[in-house]
Amino acid sequence: MLPRLIAVAASALAHACLLAGPTHRWVVSANEGKLDLVTGTQRMLPNPTPDSVTLLDFATLPPRVRHLTNIPNTVLGPPSNVAISPDHRHVVIANSIVPDASRANGWRPARDIHVLDLDSEPPSVATFAVAGLQPSGLCFSRSGRHLVAANRAAGTVSLMRFEDGRPTLLHSIEVADPAIEVADVAVSPDDRFVVASLTKTNQLAVLRKDGDRLSDTGRRISTYGKPYRVMFTPDGHHVLTAGAGNGNSLDTDALTVVQRKGDHFLASGFVPLAAGPESFDISPDGRWGAAVLMNGSNTAPDNPIHTSHGLLVLFRRRGDTWSREQVLPTGAIPEGVVFTPDGRHVVVQCHPDRQLRLYRRIGSRLQELPDRIPVPGMPSGLGAAR
Repeated sequence: MLPRLIAVAASALAHACLLAGPTHRWVVSANEGKLDLVTGTQRMLPNPTPDSVTLLDFATLPPRVRHLTNIPNTVLGPPSNVAISPDHRHVVIANSIVPDASRANGWRPARDIHVLDLDSEPPSVATFAVAGLQPSGLCFSRSGRHLVAANRAAGTVSLMRFEDGRPTLLHSIEVADPAIEVADVAVSPDDRFVVASLTKTNQLAVLRKDGDRLSDTGRRISTYGKPYRVMFTPDGHHVLTAGAGNGNSLDTDALTVVQRKGDHFLASGFVPLAAGPESFDISPDGRWGAAVLMNGSNTAPDNPIHTSHGLLVLFRRRGDTWSREQVLPTGAIPEGVVFTPDGRHVVVQCHPDRQLRLYRRIGSRLQELPDRIPVPGMPSGLGAAR
């Protein structure tokens, strides 16, 4: 009798799960309306539309889409200025600048990080945090207990405790002169190290993380070109960063592969991509990577190297090496790229088109899907649940 009762209970539970439907599989796009890039320079728009956030739930395909307005964010920072907490309940979004007509460039650095509560209905900004000047790249620790921010205009990295959806600044550590631009950060899966990209000196800085404290190991890793986005692989054995050259040609730029063995980090190889890498992502299983590249689409229309489209590159891991598998066109000025939480699809932000493009991975190839998702502003930051 008991085995039958267990079988009935298991069947009822399975049926209830089916009725409840799939769980959320979040991808979040931050869209801004202030800065236009199509002229080849950063230009503040005279009558900007409100900044916004687009929530995409890939529990179904096409994904369920929801737009939230009046959540400030900006393109001035890596597309990794959006991060989703490991429990999938909160999104943090850095707002690196605020308009300032008294300045020649039309803006000044800000210090704000917004926390979006995904469990509320409708999802809304639940609280704020203050980091260093011009927070750009954001990364959670795997446990979700800490949030780390790269402060681009301060030359610092901030460590925050994250509890019940509230970030609390613990301390900030100086990593470089502000002119060097600390653009992005990555936390090792074992929570022992933080790696920060030093854009202007073509280096990565290795910081030690000991609970609630960061310290600079002094280790600097040389990279190909100017590193921007930086990530650990899920197993923690590799750090990847994509470096751009001078940005005034269509020369091929490269991904730098850094091997980690215990406490030691060593740049071990390079993967040619294409011209002007902006961002990249690693699939949840750690076997694939996808990068978006400007390919001259961010230059002025009368520039001899101007092109009408960016590029999307799929690259693959085999043991300790990575190799380029596919290069295909995508929209102009592609900012962010992520794998969906199940690793089956890739999302690309197309800044001037105000849309997201979707791709399906079939074996070692990406195939563009016909569905293109319009967003209320120019998509500039992108994050996916892991």
